[in-house]
Amino acid sequence: MRNETESLASYIDALHPIIYINHFDFKVIDEALTNVAQGAKVVEFNNALGAINFYTKSPVMECELEQFLKLSMDDGFESDTIIVLKDIHDQLSNPKVIALLKRIAEDNLYRDEYHATIFIISSKIVIPCELENYITVFDIPLPTNIEIMDIIHDFVKDLEMEVDQETVNDITLSFKGLNEFQIKQILNLAYQDGGYIDAEDKQLILKEKEQFIKKSGMLEIVNFKETIEDIGGLENLKEWLEKKAKVFNNLDKAIKFGVDIPKGIMIIGMPGCGKSLTAKATAGLFEIPLVRLDVGRLLGKYVGESEENMRKALKLSEAISPCVLWIDEIEKAFSGVGGDGGGSDVTTRLFGQFLTWMQEKENTVFIVATANDISKMPPEFLRKGRFDELFFVDLPNGEERRKILEIHLKKRGKWTKDIDSIALIKETEGFNGADLEAVVKDTIENAFIDGRQTVTTADMQKSIKDTKSISSTLKDKISQIKETISKIDIKPASKEEIKAISKINIHEAAKKATGFLGSRNRN
Repeated sequence: MRNETESLASYIDALHPIIYINHFDFKVIDEALTNVAQGAKVVEFNNALGAINFYTKSPVMECELEQFLKLSMDDGFESDTIIVLKDIHDQLSNPKVIALLKRIAEDNLYRDEYHATIFIISSKIVIPCELENYITVFDIPLPTNIEIMDIIHDFVKDLEMEVDQETVNDITLSFKGLNEFQIKQILNLAYQDGGYIDAEDKQLILKEKEQFIKKSGMLEIVNFKETIEDIGGLENLKEWLEKKAKVFNNLDKAIKFGVDIPKGIMIIGMPGCGKSLTAKATAGLFEIPLVRLDVGRLLGKYVGESEENMRKALKLSEAISPCVLWIDEIEKAFSGVGGDGGGSDVTTRLFGQFLTWMQEKENTVFIVATANDISKMPPEFLRKGRFDELFFVDLPNGEERRKILEIHLKKRGKWTKDIDSIALIKETEGFNGADLEAVVKDTIENAFIDGRQTVTTADMQKSIKDTKSISSTLKDKISQIKETISKIDIKPASKEEIKAISKINIHEAAKKATGFLGSRNRN
C-alpha cells in the first residue's frame, strides 16, 4: 500500500476536496489513511453508531450523517482535518447531504485558512451530478505478482511450513486478481483443509473464485463436458488453440520465457457451425473456468449504472482469471453503436469501455467472442491487436460433415462401419453442424420407436430428406454473411478440402473398379 499512500497524500496536497475509494475492506483503507494523516485530525462517520473514534472505533456521539457533517464542517478552520464517511452511498441522494459536502469541498478549494478533505469509502460508487467536479475516484490496485508472493511467504513463515518456490510461483498466478483479504482467506482454507500448501490448491482457488461470480450476478459460470475432440473439422482453429493451450497450461514458465499472454479470438461465421462449442472446448483445453458475459444483463436504469456494471464485470473476470470470457453473439450485444438516442449512447460508451479494456489488459482473461453477422460492427473492433486472431467458420465441407456425423453417432453408441458416410456427404451439402446433429437424433429416435437396435445408411438418408438445411431456410442471410466476410482479412477455421475430395474420388474409383472386375469375371 506504500505507493497508494503516497498517491493519497499527493491528492490531499493538491486540494482534491472529496476522494471516493471504491473498496470493501475498511481495515486496508484505515491503514492507508493512518499513514496519510500525519498529525491531522481524523473524524469518522458510521451508519449505525454515528460519530466514532477513527483509531479505536468506539462510539463518540449518536447522530445522522447530516448532523455529523454540520458538526464537523468547521474543523477545517482549526486544523488539518480528514473526514471519513463509510458506506454512505445510499444517502448521496439527500439534497441536504449533497449541499453540506459541496460546502466543505468549496471551502477547501477557495479558503486559504481551511483544510479539510473528505474520504468516502464504499463498495458501491454513487456520484451525484452536483458533486461530479469535486470528486476524485481512487482505485486501490490489486496486489502484483511480487506482492502476492510476499503474502504467501509471510503466511508460510508464520505457520512454519516448507513450500518450494515453484509451487509459490504456480499458485501466485492463480491468486492474480484477488485482493489481500481474499488471498489470506483462501490460504487459511487450504491450510485447514490439508495442513499444507501445494500446487493442488490451484483447484481450491478456482472453486473459491467461482463464488465471486455467483454472488455478483453479472457473469455466468458455464459448466460443460465438451472437449476439442467433439469438434468435427475446423482444423486450422483447433491447431491454433492447441498451441495457445501450451502457453496457458504452463503460464509461469511461458511468462518467464518472455511469451506474451494470449488475448483471445473472435470466431465469425454461420449459425450452428460450432462457434459456441469451440468456446466450451477452449476452456476445457486450457483447463480453466468458462464464464459468459451477457451485456444485456449489465444495462441499468440510472445514469452511469451500465458503465459501472461493465467495469465491475470486467474487474470480476480479472479476479477469477485465468479464465475464458465468452461473449456470445457479440454483434447483438453492441448493436446500435454510434447511433442516435439514449440507448445507443449507452451502448457506445459500453463498447468504448470494453475496447479500452481489451487493448490495455495484461491479465490471463482469454476472450472468445462469437458472432454471426458483423456487417454492422465498427471496423475498429476487428483490427489486429484487439484479438490474437480472427477466424471464419463456414458451412462444413464434405470431410467435416463426415466427421460430424461420425462424432454424433459414436457419442450415442450407434456408429458402425456399415454406414456409408461417403454417400451421406453428397446428400448433406449445405447442412451445418446443428442440422447434422438433428439428422442423427431423428434417425436414432425412429430406430428406437421401430424396435431396431442399429441404424443404417438408408435410415440416415431418410432423415436427411426430412430435414431442411440452413442453406435453404436462411439462404439470403448466408449470402450476406459471405459477402461481408469477403471484404475482411480473416483466417478460415477449416483446412481446404483437398484430402476429403481425394478420399471421395478414391472411394468412387474403388467402387467402379470393383464393378468393372465383377463384370469381367461374369463374362
